[in-house]
Amino acid sequence: MDGKRVIGVDLGGTKILAGIVDRDGRLERHRENPTPVSSQEDLLAGLDRAVEELLDDEIAALGFGLPSPIDQRSGRAQQAVNIPLDATIDFRARMSERFGLPVGIENDANSAAYAEFHFGAAREANSMVMLTLGTGCGGGAVIDGKLFRGWAEFGHMVIVYDGIPCQGTCTGRGHLEPYVTGVAATKLAQAEFGPAVDAHRLVRLADEGEPRAISILDGIGRHLGAGIGSLVNIFNPELVVIGGGFAAAGDFILDPAREIVAREGLAGAGERVRIVRAELGTSAGLIGAALVAFDTLA
Repeated sequence: MDGKRVIGVDLGGTKILAGIVDRDGRLERHRENPTPVSSQEDLLAGLDRAVEELLDDEIAALGFGLPSPIDQRSGRAQQAVNIPLDATIDFRARMSERFGLPVGIENDANSAAYAEFHFGAAREANSMVMLTLGTGCGGGAVIDGKLFRGWAEFGHMVIVYDGIPCQGTCTGRGHLEPYVTGVAATKLAQAEFGPAVDAHRLVRLADEGEPRAISILDGIGRHLGAGIGSLVNIFNPELVVIGGGFAAAGDFILDPAREIVAREGLAGAGERVRIVRAELGTSAGLIGAALVAFDTLA
């Protein structure tokens, strides 16, 4: 390794994670700060502070994982839902001019997939797909060793024509996201058990053997399998990695997902593909953003 270090920044709706990362994926120092969401100006100032807390003369580049589709040609975030960042600003150029360093940007879920491919659950694979299940459903793919740089908004695949409304500001219906997230699990749990039960409690009830909780998670897993089956038929990955906070449901959702994928995958792909949980936890997005920064130095 050449000894270069970069700063990776994972921007979320509630917190900014920033850290110094080397080429082996080692996280040397990191900081966590709340995300300013009152205005775009405050958000950018918060990102500036996150970088400044870690910046020194040995930093070679910056990478940002943003919760938005990314237009790589213009360096802009497109239709960010949970943060006040819009397409009026060339984010990449602004950060490069501000700090005098090369800057890479990528969707946050793409960044997490990139990290899991290099240093996590998919480090021995050549092609992989990742889904992150949390408040929303994000995704990313690495195909033949290269990060897929398209939008990869896998949570917005239509799996049920004219199905339930999507989450947040999305106006679509029947997308994967409202069927498989922690938000979806909480809604189903509260309808069955009352307003005090959320997704975390639902998983605990399943662990305790509560049959209704197990049934709810089984249904979520089957919808998840429908989405994964489509991704398998498009990308033919060796591995599908499931991350995000709701991945804590584990085999309660993964086993039914595996069953559906085995049925729906073409040419035996659904039986060959492995579906596993992510390994890098909350550091995945930060480390992936750092990899995007290293790509600017190639």
